[in-house]
Amino acid sequence: MANSISLVTKFLAILDELYKNISVTARLDSPTKPVEFGGAAAVNVLKLSTVGMGTYSRATGYPAGDVTAAWETLTLAASRGRALSIDRMDDEETLGMAFGKLAGEFMRVSVVPEVDAYRFSKYASWSGVSEVGSPADLTTSAAVLAAFDVAMTQLDADEVPADGRLCYMATSKYNLLKGAITRELNANQLVADRRLSMLDNVEIIPVPQTRFYKGITLDAGASASAGGFSKTASTGRDINFLILHPTAVLQAVKHDNMKYFSPDVNQTADAHLLQYRLYHDAFVYDNHVKGIYSHIKNS
Repeated sequence: MANSISLVTKFLAILDELYKNISVTARLDSPTKPVEFGGAAAVNVLKLSTVGMGTYSRATGYPAGDVTAAWETLTLAASRGRALSIDRMDDEETLGMAFGKLAGEFMRVSVVPEVDAYRFSKYASWSGVSEVGSPADLTTSAAVLAAFDVAMTQLDADEVPADGRLCYMATSKYNLLKGAITRELNANQLVADRRLSMLDNVEIIPVPQTRFYKGITLDAGASASAGGFSKTASTGRDINFLILHPTAVLQAVKHDNMKYFSPDVNQTADAHLLQYRLYHDAFVYDNHVKGIYSHIKNS
């Protein structure tokens, strides 16, 4: 039994590292953000607000001002999970590879894309975020660059901090953007590198379009052959790019649990059993809602 516990602990650490490496939103899981879980499905966030300055009086001194502090309750909505089973003989006859690769593939193919897609959809759909005036596709390098400049101008006007902005961009638009930047090789350069990691002090992060939508539908997974997510029919839209400041969002995970049962412990079948549950959500702080700019397509 001790060996099994050791194996599972090491196994979960590997899966956690896998998530961090392949998720494009994991970097927003900041441990410095205070999260207070109150009740069964709630996150409590402290909101502070003050009034502006008044005129100082030499007779009476400083004008008094109100400070408002209140807890905002945000309700978690995404409770997801799945049980996966590999027959003992199937695993043995594939030299242990069937179950050995199962959890890693499940995280890479199913869990991470859904979590990223859910978060992006929540941010792009949040009431009050800045949006492109006329949703449209971007088909040229010049169009992508121009749209980026418009977004930056809006964020500057809203006084969003310039340092730390992140631009998540659909891969197809990222490839176009690379063509808008002129590069010259010097005499000693033998290899051309067209990757674009920063633009105007904003980090550019390519995102597969398959997890980059405004509007997704989570499948209930009622049958063993169904599950995952998809762009919402008729109303879902592709996101071209999303510029945000990390301080604008909260990614709350209340429960992230993976359990493993060996065939000797499994009471329902002679099989390896993996059970995974994730209880999480993503929110935009009311006081920082302008820290997000969304550029989407018409469809």
